[in-house]
Amino acid sequence: MGEVELSCRAYVKMYLHTCLFPRCSINGLLLSSSPTGGAVCVTDCVPLLHSHLPLAPITQLALTQVDVWCSQTQQRIVGYYQANACVSDNNPTPCALKVADKIAEQFDNPVLLMVRKTEVKLFYRLSLTCWFNLDIFLLLLDGSKMSPDYRVPPIVLYERKDSRWILKDKHTIMLRQWEETRAIASQMMESGDHTLLVDFDSHLDDITKDWTNQKLNTKIEELASPANGNI
Repeated sequence: MGEVELSCRAYVKMYLHTCLFPRCSINGLLLSSSPTGGAVCVTDCVPLLHSHLPLAPITQLALTQVDVWCSQTQQRIVGYYQANACVSDNNPTPCALKVADKIAEQFDNPVLLMVRKTEVKLFYRLSLTCWFNLDIFLLLLDGSKMSPDYRVPPIVLYERKDSRWILKDKHTIMLRQWEETRAIASQMMESGDHTLLVDFDSHLDDITKDWTNQKLNTKIEELASPANGNI
């Protein structure tokens, strides 16, 4: 099994997307600008929808536009993430599986992340589930650790063997500069900067809104240490 690496930008944007729509199902695409081969490095994500996830025409429109944009910016789609509306449900829906299968047609090792969210006061706990299409494994972000004081990446990793999920070494997935990433996510929630996030759904409602989230990306970069190289 190869390693999976999540950048600060990718993690923070998934986190903020989930928190911005706590009672909705949300989804998005995982991107990479790293060379192929070796570990899968998720360097960015594009938040897609927060309503009507199963609608194929909207999903196809989003996939097409993101794919065109990726070709112009030397990026590629390497996976998909989704959070279900029900906080106790972290299972991939038919919609999630269909989109992930479509990504698999273009990328050999697509990542499918299912995010389970639990609200705690004004903060949100997350659980993240990750499936690989070929080297299949399951990743869980432990919701009990997603508080303002969590100090380690809230991740539990499982590999699928013989139709069973088996606990794997947590180091199979990496979050560079975790302490800084955690602090940035919490700070942006506390300051209200999560409202800067624009998903494709919001763009369809108002086409002047930027679904590539350049303003949000800049904000994350400003909060990150310039020396850590995790953006």
